[in-house]
Amino acid sequence: MTALSHARYSQSSSAEHRASQSKFCLAAFSQHSLVADYESATSFLRAIENARPGCILLDVQMPTLGGLQLQQELAKLSHSWPIIFMTGHGDIPTSVRAIKAGAEDFLSKPVSKETLLEAIERALVRFAGIRETQDQLNSLRALIAMLTPRESEVFSLMVRGKLNKQIAHLLGTSERTVKAHRHSVMQKLQVQSFAEAVSIAERVGLLTTTPSPGTTP
Repeated sequence: MTALSHARYSQSSSAEHRASQSKFCLAAFSQHSLVADYESATSFLRAIENARPGCILLDVQMPTLGGLQLQQELAKLSHSWPIIFMTGHGDIPTSVRAIKAGAEDFLSKPVSKETLLEAIERALVRFAGIRETQDQLNSLRALIAMLTPRESEVFSLMVRGKLNKQIAHLLGTSERTVKAHRHSVMQKLQVQSFAEAVSIAERVGLLTTTPSPGTTP
């Protein structure tokens, strides 16, 4: 069982060959090519907390735990690393099951170096985009978490187009107080315009729920 880690996939490296021949490997970006072996999917699960995030390459049939089962276990652990199956034991139902469960690709062995590298590259590029988006969302949620309960209520209502007077009526407070909360919300969210505040609410999914006084985002 092998873990393949490299940024440019050097043509002179033997990492690609080891990956294509192995039962299981993990590919991730780093400055230098690196291949680490795992005896089984079970051993990988035990070491996963210290593993470098990347593209998991695995077979349908593996010692102690099959590829589809490992895919399920990773989903339970909320590890959304991209998965590519490389197998000599595949069939249409199995490939459909793997893809529906989120696999990036399903390749039949023998797999050429070019095909493997292209599949890994696609998976890692998409994964990098997903991670970047998730990091941005986490940053936005962290900003929202800085709001007080009352500021959160004001934020939830203002991004839905409620006027200060309407918000004051709903929350049982003065319009002046609402203006002060609104100003604080804009500062804490680090935005200069109402449109930017609405954009944050949309990105974190706040506008998909119906607010009610006394609730926070």
